Amino acid sequence: MHPELHRLVGSQLGIVWAIPYVGMLLSIALLPLLAPRFWEHNFGKVAALWSAVFLLPCAIVIGPYTAASEAAHTLAVEYVPFIILLFALFVIAGGIRLVGARATSPSMNTAMLAFGTMIASLVGTTGASMLLIRPMIQANHQRRHHIHVFVFFIFLVSNIGGSLTPLGDPPLFLGFLKGVDFLWTVKRMLAPMVVATAVLLAVFYAIDSYAWRRERHRASATKQDQLRIEGLHNVFYLASVVGAVLVSGLWHSGVALPIGFDIAIPVEDLARDIILLVLSYLSWRTTRRRIRIENAFTWTPIQEVAMLFAGIFLTMIPTLAILRAGREGSLSPLLALVTRSDGRPIESAYFWLTGGLSSFLDNAPTYLVFFNLAGGDAHALMGQKSLTLVAISAGAVFMGASSYIGNAPNFMVKSVCEERGIKMPSFFGYLLWSGGILLPLFGLLTWLFF
Repeated sequence: MHPELHRLVGSQLGIVWAIPYVGMLLSIALLPLLAPRFWEHNFGKVAALWSAVFLLPCAIVIGPYTAASEAAHTLAVEYVPFIILLFALFVIAGGIRLVGARATSPSMNTAMLAFGTMIASLVGTTGASMLLIRPMIQANHQRRHHIHVFVFFIFLVSNIGGSLTPLGDPPLFLGFLKGVDFLWTVKRMLAPMVVATAVLLAVFYAIDSYAWRRERHRASATKQDQLRIEGLHNVFYLASVVGAVLVSGLWHSGVALPIGFDIAIPVEDLARDIILLVLSYLSWRTTRRRIRIENAFTWTPIQEVAMLFAGIFLTMIPTLAILRAGREGSLSPLLALVTRSDGRPIESAYFWLTGGLSSFLDNAPTYLVFFNLAGGDAHALMGQKSLTLVAISAGAVFMGASSYIGNAPNFMVKSVCEERGIKMPSFFGYLLWSGGILLPLFGLLTWLFF
């Protein structure tokens, strides 16, 4: 049985099918504000409810096999590998502890953000975020005015830092699998990334300096113990995670394991996921318990992310199907904005549309939608259409910072911070931060590059 026979056809879906996904987003945005106690104890049930709001009508209107097939495909092929990677990075990074950090000066905070931004393209935005968020919290825990530190951490380490290699962020890795040269992103994304990073670090330094001057205890807070790293062996496990992900993208065995619903998992993907779980187990068993206790390591952040993103992945199935339908789908007016009357691409439109949708949808499939809309030929997109591919890549990676759900590390950082008692901005509060700081920056990048 051909797998396409039981997949949703985006050209046949009305925009009403996006209601469950919008409901899921509004629940994440509003319920923590309007009913925090209810949300704290029932967010998993809310995610399950909105998933059912999509799956039950889909089963009734389109067919139970199609609904089950879509859910199984999304969970097995997309969600499970996604959550296994996050789980591995969460466990391994949770076993690394920076000892001796105290409340830092603006220059030290800026240096830590710059370092995290640099390594994000090597270990991925998720790896860099999980590796550095606890040291960042520890270094600033004595300060009263520190929310901006973690907002900019999301901007830089969890998003923009991953724009230089396919290892940095999933959209660029998909481009690599489609034929984009590994070093192409280093050459073509370097200038936009450097400008964005420099502007954000400068703005951060100004804000942090102002907040620092408001502190009353800065004289004692600047004392530092000698810095050392505990659980250093986990760095090897972290590097092994990056290696496993890279090899799984390069190795094409041609062998797949059927699991039902016309779904077959490639052996290389299965091997990668098993390796990640083994590395997680080894990290858990070989790291001294004291390190995780002093890191305030708990399972709550990964549990919250797993439940909420299960709902996000399921409810956005029809929206992504409509987008994949291109000009034949209900969102065709949006897609028509990226091409001039003579057929030439509008790079600024590619940047903003790819980025705007990546802010609230999974940025990896959104990248693929616009990659294919621009022709889907990696050789042409690296040549005469290279500016179009830069716009698509920058939009998908940079604008993932626009909301908590724009990129998985964003929500992980928020959850870890709140677990440590830091009152992070609400969903809409974060949008005010990103709107006030990132939108002018994206306008500058449009003017300079697109």
